[in-house]
Amino acid sequence: MNPNLHKQFVVLVAGMMLPLCVPGGMLLSADGVSGREQPSDLESYLSIALSGNPQLDAFEQRYQAAIHRIPQASALPDPQIQVTHFVESVQTRTGPQENVIMLSQRVPWFGTLSSRRDSASLQAEALWFAYQNQQLALSRMVALAFYEYGYTREATRLTRENRDLLRTLEPVVEEKVQAGAELNALLRLKVEIGKVDDRLRTLEQKRLSLSAKLCELLGLSDARVLPWPQWEAPGDFAPDTVLLMEAVMENNPELQMLQRKIASGEAREEIARLESYPNITLGLNYIQIGDPVVNTTMADGGQDAWGVTVGINIPLWRGKYKAARNEAEANRRSLESEFEDRLNSLKAEITSSLATLGDANRRLKLYGDELLGLARQAVENSRTSYEGGRTGILEVIDSERSLLDLQLIYWRAAADAWQQRIIIQTIANQPIPEIINTSHHNE
Repeated sequence: MNPNLHKQFVVLVAGMMLPLCVPGGMLLSADGVSGREQPSDLESYLSIALSGNPQLDAFEQRYQAAIHRIPQASALPDPQIQVTHFVESVQTRTGPQENVIMLSQRVPWFGTLSSRRDSASLQAEALWFAYQNQQLALSRMVALAFYEYGYTREATRLTRENRDLLRTLEPVVEEKVQAGAELNALLRLKVEIGKVDDRLRTLEQKRLSLSAKLCELLGLSDARVLPWPQWEAPGDFAPDTVLLMEAVMENNPELQMLQRKIASGEAREEIARLESYPNITLGLNYIQIGDPVVNTTMADGGQDAWGVTVGINIPLWRGKYKAARNEAEANRRSLESEFEDRLNSLKAEITSSLATLGDANRRLKLYGDELLGLARQAVENSRTSYEGGRTGILEVIDSERSLLDLQLIYWRAAADAWQQRIIIQTIANQPIPEIINTSHHNE
């Protein structure tokens, strides 16, 4: 496992390659956003989120902790040294024994240490992919909230324009009422203006809520209201379903994480099997011999003695080791089932997003190319007819309301299309250049 692997990762969202670590923290100014740069487009939002989100940092620290567990798992147990001092010396042929120094090292059965290292390394890789998955999840939440915030911007703008246009009719209607027309027309207009104004205030409150959510994701704890985002309606995009499914299998970090966990589970099965074999203990004994008192003339009298020892433990309780193997096997099978379940869920999510994207593209084309032009023409005709006395105020109000509804549907479809592209891309974990390079069109 390469400890520098985390430095190589880039998050690919909306066709943009964003580095994992964005240098420098961002200071908040009096208006509640960055004093150095106010986030406006998706790239700036993602840069701030990836550099300042505390939950992302927590995942990175878990990965770093797992890296440091690898050398611990593959290390031998600490050797043991034991010193025995004889209070009453034991007399031997060559002299009295005074001290015994014993040095021993326990060695696990062959292959145990390498299996432990493999298991720890695979666990670290699993956490690395969990870290990648959290990056993509954060980028996905930021991007989805960004486009929801963008839709709220367009809805607020269009609703305000609609209210202002209705207000321009008030002098015309008042003049007609003063000239003898029915008062009901003026009352209906004021009711409609009040309803539109109420919708506008709801959108303003929605902006506060979305801004607070985005500030949380960006790590801007004391930010006020974020500026409106910059975005455009997308062009048509139809990804290849087969290629997307292949990309999910190959690139999705959550699946990669589960695959590493399965491999780690297989390594733990091997560890459980090896635990039923004996451990070997190698030792060295050194005995200090004093000067002989009885046989003073012996040639080897007083010489220290030493020896080597080899010991093994006896894995007698076989039921314990069998239970450990069964436990490891059950854990591995549970991970395999979890992998299959998650793969099916991701495929279903991709299929659902593709269907939603196709519907959003259809609505963009229908409303952008056809219905909006007709609705604008209808508004102009109804205004002209009302001013000329050929129609009533209700027709004007209905045409204005219809235009606003169509405009909102158009921008809702634009936001839906962007959001589904983000979902598809973060599941596949690969860049989709067409998302940025495709031609844009506005309403």
